[in-house]
Amino acid sequence: MQRFTIPRDLYFGDNAIEYLSTLKAKKAFIVYGSNRLASNGVISRMQDLLKKANIESMTFAGVEHDPSVATVRKGASLMNEFQPDVIIGIGGGSPIDAAKAMWIFYEYPNLTFEEIAKPFNLPEMRTKAHFIAISTTSGTATEVTSFSVITDNETGIKYPIADYNITPDVAILDTTLVENMPKNLVANTGMDALTHALEAYVSTIANPFTDALAMRSIEMICKNLINSYNDDIEARKQMHIAQNLAGMAFSNAILGIAHSMAHKSGAILNIPHGMANAIYLPNTILFNSKIAGFRYAEIAKRVGLTGNTENELVNALITLIKKMRNDLKMPASLKEFGIDESEFQTKIDNMAVTAVADPCTSTNPRQVSNEEMKELYLAAYYGNNITF
Repeated sequence: MQRFTIPRDLYFGDNAIEYLSTLKAKKAFIVYGSNRLASNGVISRMQDLLKKANIESMTFAGVEHDPSVATVRKGASLMNEFQPDVIIGIGGGSPIDAAKAMWIFYEYPNLTFEEIAKPFNLPEMRTKAHFIAISTTSGTATEVTSFSVITDNETGIKYPIADYNITPDVAILDTTLVENMPKNLVANTGMDALTHALEAYVSTIANPFTDALAMRSIEMICKNLINSYNDDIEARKQMHIAQNLAGMAFSNAILGIAHSMAHKSGAILNIPHGMANAIYLPNTILFNSKIAGFRYAEIAKRVGLTGNTENELVNALITLIKKMRNDLKMPASLKEFGIDESEFQTKIDNMAVTAVADPCTSTNPRQVSNEEMKELYLAAYYGNNITF
């Protein structure tokens, strides 16, 4: 038996944030990261909308790029003082991830990070509060997923939290909130979303529901990402919807080795997650095509590519992704990004072993060994095509 879980409600389109004025609650705790959301008036607008609904609000600002144990503990402590019945995470992946973890400790203060990191093992949530997620970037889709990642800065341990209980109750996709995204963020989050959709489609636990969402997301991303990067506002709004579709797909089908590689190299090599995915994606498709070539061929046909054989269609898809990466002015290799070769060589063995052990590897269509993972990293560093 399989399961498919998404938020109960999803509000989308221009000014969808106005849903907050209709909310039924007493106290709302707002978690965000970027000062931009305060300086551009988004946070005060949220509080005004909540006030219209007679809801008292409290804000928690400054969630860092990789949300930390300390930040989560601090936020949960303030929640316990304020006693909200709704929690709102707004921003990119980091503040929403942090808000999810704060929510867990607000509901169950005696749990440990080790306990909540056991996959799909959380107790029932919503004993104290419901959760609303508002995304202001177009890539992570954490507003519809059952995942959160928190880092212990003292030990370096990352706690991946995966449980359907932390899927938000409501997701808000206000397309006006992404109109002024910087170009580099459009590129990185867009390629992250494309990787989400592609990996969900070939996942070993893909199903008709995730297939439909992933394929539609791929079509929309291929049509709109470059135009969004070139400041076409309508295309940017379409990308905000497309990344959400990808999120609903991968939250239920999980991912593959491009994400395993990106997870393990991101912090070590200090490379943005979406950029890492863009570098790894072509070779991981080539690697997986030995098993899932027909699935990639289906994708290639749906986005208008041609080929007389399965291999030709797979290669056409890889060529398209490389062209998109080039059009987005993204590096084609880790070396081009600027990673020092000697530093890379000292870290590659550890990255390979931990990437194989990453949860996303378990749903990759082709099994991968430590040595094969190392070869994938080497190819990504030098910009070579794999031959195995």
